Amino acid sequence: MSRLELIATATFAMEAVVARELKQLGYNDLTVENNQVSFRADEEAIARCNLWLRVADRVKLVIGRFTATSFDMLFELTKSLPWEDWLPAKACFLVNGKTGKSQLFN
Repeated sequence: MSRLELIATATFAMEAVVARELKQLGYNDLTVENNQVSFRADEEAIARCNLWLRVADRVKLVIGRFTATSFDMLFELTKSLPWEDWLPAKACFLVNGKTGKSQLFN
């Protein structure tokens, strides 16, 4: 089974509690940061964590990472991600954006 990069988001100062819950579920390769705990796991972990994590706000799947220096680059790089691996053709999904210290302005 492939290893996915997952992020369990957490309220400020609750990251250590989320990390402890993840360790209790058997996930040990954790990176604790502000408001999130990153870890690698299989596809089943998405459901398992959504069911059993009590303190985490959400469990997110990282589809890709890149640096964009313009809005055009942001749109093109987002479009080039392997969406077909996760969504059927003509699927719709909600996009919420949030940045910190962004270099992109409109």
